[in-house]
Amino acid sequence: MHYSRNEFLKVSGAAGLGLLTAPSLFAFENQESMRLRAIPSTGQKIPVVGLGTWQTFDAKGNQATLETLKQVLIETNRLGGVVIDSSPMYGSSEATVGQLTAALPSQNDFFYATKVWTSGKQAGINQMNSSFEKMRRKTMDLMQIHNLVDWETHVKTLKAWKEEGKITYWGLTHYVDSAHATLEKIIRQEKPDFVQFNYSIRSRNAEKSLFDTCQKNETAVIINQPFESGTLFRTVKGKALPDWAADYDITSWGQYFLKFILSHKTVTCVIPGTSKPRHAIDNMGAGYGTFPDIKGREKMVTFLKSL
Repeated sequence: MHYSRNEFLKVSGAAGLGLLTAPSLFAFENQESMRLRAIPSTGQKIPVVGLGTWQTFDAKGNQATLETLKQVLIETNRLGGVVIDSSPMYGSSEATVGQLTAALPSQNDFFYATKVWTSGKQAGINQMNSSFEKMRRKTMDLMQIHNLVDWETHVKTLKAWKEEGKITYWGLTHYVDSAHATLEKIIRQEKPDFVQFNYSIRSRNAEKSLFDTCQKNETAVIINQPFESGTLFRTVKGKALPDWAADYDITSWGQYFLKFILSHKTVTCVIPGTSKPRHAIDNMGAGYGTFPDIKGREKMVTFLKSL
């Protein structure tokens, strides 16, 4: 029998704060670690599933929310996730990440990524320095130009900061298909370490040429919008997973969607956002086990269209 995301987590005992891991979800946990993929510009390897913070980590100091988000971080790290992606656009998310990770023994295990989202050189510098303070970092693993805002100005600062060791990597982000052509142009011109963009089982514009451009220019890929802001879950609500999903160690719809993305070898990491520990556990599970091959990917797309 197959369950929906919430049904599976409920019957497996992982529907509380997420402190219990369902044996059927991670039967291979003791034999296997989360998959890693290399950042092309350096060869450093990072886990394939990370954590986005848009909307989900805008806690605004609410203590109950902070406690729950702390468990999200604990479960993410326990199951191998390290990438945390934030932005000054995301309300109090950067400060929440900084406050909560500072209280964890795993604080320095995470890969911290945030963004610059303003116009003007000095305004950008001021905003990025503020992000360092909020996230409580002396150096940042990845600084990205959010939605390409004033990118020609910020790219100069980021290249200089990388040379100085203030950041390890720099990159670009966007979240809509219409920006893909511009991303490709900048990738070819500026050779960023990372690019972050939208891609999902139903939103596949990046397959036309953006993935190829990233591969040719040795640019790491972070995927946002993996669940299409939740619309994918509404599409499959009340629907059972196909029996053959078990061939790819898929136990939930969340893993179905994430494993489709990760089966594209150009994807370095996907960053589903969540404020629920049980969903963090489920998301991390997508980084384990078997990934679909080309025929499996086609089967997944066809099945989703049939619902």
